[in-house]
Amino acid sequence: MTIALAQLNSTADLEANFDLVRDQARRAREAGAAVVVFPEATMCAFGNPLTAVAEPLDGPWANRIRALSAELGIVTVHGMFTPGEGGRVRNTLLATGPGVEASYDKIHLYDAFGFAESDALTAGDSIATFEVQDTVFGLSTCYDVRFPDLYRATTAAGAAVNIVCASWGDGPGKAAQWDALIRARALDTTTFVIACDQADPNASGRPASGTAPLGVGHSAVISPLGQTLAASDPGPSLTIVELDVEGLDAARATLPVLANARAFDASGTAAAPTGTKTGTAANPA
Repeated sequence: MTIALAQLNSTADLEANFDLVRDQARRAREAGAAVVVFPEATMCAFGNPLTAVAEPLDGPWANRIRALSAELGIVTVHGMFTPGEGGRVRNTLLATGPGVEASYDKIHLYDAFGFAESDALTAGDSIATFEVQDTVFGLSTCYDVRFPDLYRATTAAGAAVNIVCASWGDGPGKAAQWDALIRARALDTTTFVIACDQADPNASGRPASGTAPLGVGHSAVISPLGQTLAASDPGPSLTIVELDVEGLDAARATLPVLANARAFDASGTAAAPTGTKTGTAANPA
């Protein structure tokens, strides 16, 4: 399956942001992609009044994305904002296209590194998956990548590919953490990880101001065994990659962490492994 990652810089201008989505989606389809993944906050960049732009999933923004996806015959995944509770909004991913309609509200809010996302956002409480060409994709957003249990849950729901859309905050060591975390989640679950971040504003000639998390770039596709299959530089780009999803069983035979996993009760006692042990002792972890 061919997948595209559209690393871009969104702004406060929704019309300009939609033009970027349309252009990148067209280029992805011309390259043969079945799915194109955009970053978190594609609809509108952080650091802007989000309540002013938030719309329901049947509102004008989402419907324009649906119409575009249907016209091009490609599944698009992107970040938008929908109304939340108490005057706040939800940080939402929309996956839409031929035979696909799914949405995910970010569960783990970014209350870290001096930023308090929960001041403006309502957290979600449910995982979300969708299916393309008999392959199940799981959805996650940015800070979610620090929480392995979410990825284990989407994998238990059948995901062979886990998508993380991000607007990753810059800072000392943050790009290295991004790389380490997306690799770790692939290895935790023996799934492909598609990690699409906002481009670094500095690399786009628009130096950031303020404290809002905007992006560092470095979008990547990671194999179930932690190998980088494709990677982007900091600036805007469109990355095309072929996923060998038929090779997933072989990867899980080599590294059977899902089969070998053991749950623990409240006393710390380990239960029996959750699956049948596979692989050989010639390939230790």
